[in-house]
Amino acid sequence: MKPGSVIVDIAAGRGPDLMGGLTGGNCPISEADKTIVRHGVTIVGETNLPALVAADASALYARNVLDFLKLVLTKEGTFNVPMDDDIVAACLMTQAGEVKRK
Repeated sequence: MKPGSVIVDIAAGRGPDLMGGLTGGNCPISEADKTIVRHGVTIVGETNLPALVAADASALYARNVLDFLKLVLTKEGTFNVPMDDDIVAACLMTQAGEVKRK
């Protein structure tokens, strides 16, 4: 791979290496629970990725939902569908009984 590439080995730590420790996975030089750089390539061998990103992913999703609601709710709390907004128009599935997206 080219220098600067990144490999995320989601199977790291699933098998023994030659010394009896855990490495393995899909990349033979990944190391369990470590992020290493070999030949300019970063190899992520974390064995519990969901635990590392769950809070951030949840916060980003919540922020996206909040920002979308700001587009379709007025300050008074009423529902409004501004069809001139590209995001709202792209998300609209039906309107007045008419299917907008299939």
